Amino acid sequence: MADTLPDVENDPCDVLDSARRGRPAAGQDPVKRSQIIEGARRVFIDKGFEAASMNDITREAGVSKGTIYVYFANKEELFEALIEEERGTIFKNMYDMLDRADDLRQALVKFGKVLSMKITSAKVIQAQRTVIGASDRIPDMGARFYERGPKRGHDKVVKFLNAAIERGLLKIDDVDLAAYQFTELCLAGLFRQCIFAYRTKAPSQDEIDHIVRSGVSLFLKSYGTEKLAEEEGHQMIAGEAKPKAKA
Repeated sequence: MADTLPDVENDPCDVLDSARRGRPAAGQDPVKRSQIIEGARRVFIDKGFEAASMNDITREAGVSKGTIYVYFANKEELFEALIEEERGTIFKNMYDMLDRADDLRQALVKFGKVLSMKITSAKVIQAQRTVIGASDRIPDMGARFYERGPKRGHDKVVKFLNAAIERGLLKIDDVDLAAYQFTELCLAGLFRQCIFAYRTKAPSQDEIDHIVRSGVSLFLKSYGTEKLAEEEGHQMIAGEAKPKAKA
């Protein structure tokens, strides 16, 4: 369905009239913006970033090209907005669990499993392929994608590890490197197989659980302190001492 008012959103008089009537001003209507992004999502999935055109998006979203340019300056800006929206939905609150961690091993396993599941999901793999393909022509876009997503997540893992160091549970000389090592261990063998389509399906929960637990054990063997070993020993004894529930 074509947009019935393709040009008025650019008219200053119409902006004032919209404000008087309580309608969103030009470029400020969240419903219209969402409509454009949804249309763009379908086009990017179908054609890829390079082959997709603003005309394709116009037809799919059911708006005029003039309306799209009120909200987004170009295809690159529209794609970045789409990626930011997807990231906000997929990774929302994921790092919050690192702020409420008493049991270090349990926290690392829980976080690692969620991270691995999300990173290897079909939607995230498809988005990363698209960004990688576009980054050769638009390197700045690739850099922004990394800074706004993976880099922010990495910094939160660094913060978590530093807190564990302050508690005396970890001893790490290069925390930045250790944070990368941890996430790589949680994705060992999975990410590359998914990104190169060696796998056609996302890994199972059991496989992720096995890989993450193994990775966390290796990580803590390298960086865990005697204090951590003592705490885990006490937790094990306490667990064994608890009376078993009757069947």
